[in-house]
Amino acid sequence: MAAPALVALAHGSRDPQSAATINALVAEVRALRPDLRIEAAFLDHSRPRFQAVVDKLVKAGHDEIVVVPLLLTEAFHARVDVPSVIAEATARHSGLRVHTSEILGLESVFLQVLDERLRASLKAARVRELDALVLAAAGSSDSLANQSVARLARIWGAHHKLPVVAAYASAAPPATGEAVRAFRAEGRRHIAVGMLFLAPGQLPDRAKELALEAGAVAVSDPMGAHPEVARTILARYAVGAVELVPV
Repeated sequence: MAAPALVALAHGSRDPQSAATINALVAEVRALRPDLRIEAAFLDHSRPRFQAVVDKLVKAGHDEIVVVPLLLTEAFHARVDVPSVIAEATARHSGLRVHTSEILGLESVFLQVLDERLRASLKAARVRELDALVLAAAGSSDSLANQSVARLARIWGAHHKLPVVAAYASAAPPATGEAVRAFRAEGRRHIAVGMLFLAPGQLPDRAKELALEAGAVAVSDPMGAHPEVARTILARYAVGAVELVPV
């Protein structure tokens, strides 16, 4: 019996760098599991869209799919958009079984990815000293989603023994610039920003711009096509594939 196909489902962005980064990440996943059928798909803005990918998989003979939402928090897209497109797919294809895994989420291992990306930015900016950190995320109108980012920020700060605050690119305060200025008002001058985003796009670009305008000494790149992120996708898939096994 063939293993279920894996669809890594991202939100999508008008920025073409975003889709390119997601495709590079999915290529990392394929390199780890060349035996699986693995596809990238997008909810909006980018192509291929989810329904087109499902149609292609069904045409190729796949009747089981595990969808791994490439979302970092349980906000609107996870609670509304993803279930909606799954329901549409199963309604269109009789006999198709689709299991949605847990979202990618905020794994503590992602802090290692953030550190790696931030070290590269600090080296490029020739910065050797830090006295505060800002963890920048997309932000949500869902307070629980924002609280999950704030918890990860506290873990990150405790690891580095530095004060840290979570900042958001939309829907919730503080913005990255506000967070940097607040630290500067305390007399801190070496403030770096870690970008808790999977890929480039309008929100991370704006968050970076505001941070640098406010005086941040370095801003990391998004996590992107990192092996640890790829391994997390496969971990979500593995649990989802088990859920499809008949009892």
